[in-house]
Amino acid sequence: MKVLHIDLWKCYVSYVRETKGKLPSYKEKMAQAYDFALDKIGMEIMSYQIWVDYINFLKGVEAVGSYAENQRITAVRRVYQRGCVNPMINIEQLWRDYNKYEEGINIHLAKKMIEDRSRDYMNARRVAKEYETVMKGLDRNAPSVPPQNTPQEAQQVEMWKKYIQWEKSNPLRTEDQTLITKRVMFAYEQCLLVLGHHPDIWYEAGQYLEQSSKLLAEKGDMNNAKLFSDEAANIYERAISTLLKKNMLLYFAYADYEERRRGMPVPINRHCQSRKFARRAEGIKSGRMIFKKAREDPRTRHHVYVTAALMEYYCSKDTSVAFKIFELGLKKYGDIPEYVLAYIDYLSHLNVDNNTRVLFERVLTSGSLPPEKSGEILAHFLAFESNIGDLASILKVEKRRYTAFKEEYEGKETALLVDRYKFMDLYPCSTSELKALGYKDVSRAKLAALIPDPVIAPSIAPSLKDDVDRKPEYPKPDTSQMIPFQTGHLAPPGLHPVPGRVFPVPPAAVILMKLLPPPICFQGPFVQVDEIMEILRRCKLPDTVEEAVRIITGSQAEMNMEGNGPVEVNTLLNKSVKRPNEDSDDEEEKGSVAIFPFSVIPCGWAVHIACRLQRRS
Repeated sequence: MKVLHIDLWKCYVSYVRETKGKLPSYKEKMAQAYDFALDKIGMEIMSYQIWVDYINFLKGVEAVGSYAENQRITAVRRVYQRGCVNPMINIEQLWRDYNKYEEGINIHLAKKMIEDRSRDYMNARRVAKEYETVMKGLDRNAPSVPPQNTPQEAQQVEMWKKYIQWEKSNPLRTEDQTLITKRVMFAYEQCLLVLGHHPDIWYEAGQYLEQSSKLLAEKGDMNNAKLFSDEAANIYERAISTLLKKNMLLYFAYADYEERRRGMPVPINRHCQSRKFARRAEGIKSGRMIFKKAREDPRTRHHVYVTAALMEYYCSKDTSVAFKIFELGLKKYGDIPEYVLAYIDYLSHLNVDNNTRVLFERVLTSGSLPPEKSGEILAHFLAFESNIGDLASILKVEKRRYTAFKEEYEGKETALLVDRYKFMDLYPCSTSELKALGYKDVSRAKLAALIPDPVIAPSIAPSLKDDVDRKPEYPKPDTSQMIPFQTGHLAPPGLHPVPGRVFPVPPAAVILMKLLPPPICFQGPFVQVDEIMEILRRCKLPDTVEEAVRIITGSQAEMNMEGNGPVEVNTLLNKSVKRPNEDSDDEEEKGSVAIFPFSVIPCGWAVHIACRLQRRS
């Protein structure tokens, strides 16, 4: 019943219609199927067709007698009124059909019925538009697969969470907490159909149900409070029994939830968390019983001893019991540096210097710890002596460390001084000097191996730097002069394309472009490029100006050359200025002689003059 997919529920209604059609109780079965489907999928944005089919089915039911007719009218009206306040696509059409239906029954009563529902309908229509916008872009038919960490998947996760957050914001502006919770959980169920392998979605759904249960309990609605509380437990059960049965985080979250509502804890497969829970719920004795069982489990490791010892120290305040547990674990896990360091940290916390030194000596001389694993223990031993020991003790530990790793520190004796004089993240040398010395910080090297680069870079890498040593290790290019690489972009007009992008306009051209008016100022006329190119292709330009004038005027030009003086083209102009329906005075006035410098008229101008004169004539 948790697969809230609209197509599946449409198929369910069709199946009931086909299989129950010949039964005597067909009408009752079909009405129950529609009610059941609308209770589950009625809040779907694409559920309009199911609402309409249900209404048409009720309208088609045969009613004999006035009582049956009134029953049918009431049933149809009830479905209409439920649908008209439910945000979905085509809600406007459903509202218009409802208006026509009420007016067809009683036009006087219809006005009051419509006015009573108009406000809720307007609110639902507003939310429907927001609903459609929020759902746009969601791939609701994507298969539920484990996280792939792709950009497309991250985008879908973000969009689903945005949709859920929108439902949590109460877009309907209703005070009915039950309705709000149902709509939010419907959004979570829709999301889990696609993101079922994401544990954070399951956890957030359980958390929201728990919060809603508490809120309803405070308001006195104990029935719905218990319903949502049980539904939260069901969410966790579904998660750990289906897709995420190996995800321990949800097991722990489920155990915490059961503890909060004072229920029976769910068995989990990790003794550390089980013991913590048992101690909180039943006391320290119950935690000790869990530790006893954990010791007999061959799959457990040194962590159970550490947690048991610390539980005795912090909860019962009994250092002797914690000491015995650490000693018991040391016999079994003395070859694991992590356990030894946890024991050393415990003794250091108690401020028992002699016992701590004895433990260091026992571990380093027992032979249980391989030599290649003793480097971290020796580093902590050196730090311990540097804090509370004298110079002789420090030199003794340094000598032991140098002897244990003689091949590694051969010729790098000075690097051992760094560990003596460092404190936390403060180093006596700069980064470049540390690298020149061949210094290697064992503790930080191990931490860097456990933490990803983006996390450890800002916290650990800068710790080896000071204010002086800030220069780059090698010359770096000026990135401000680089052109970002972009593919698939066309060069805008006026720019020079280069591989990857476009080259900027030269400064001189930029100044000219700023002086010119913008392209939007040009309103026409627009040149027909194909036609003008065809004319230019066919055009035969004369070789001399005289030939150009003769072609234009159709006769030999009268030229009066006096030195370098101008030429009067009287014949050309007299032909061009004559127009019909004009007297001679106007012609003479408009056709006044123009003087052209004959030696500077280019051939292209001659063609232009001919075109202009042809238009005027």
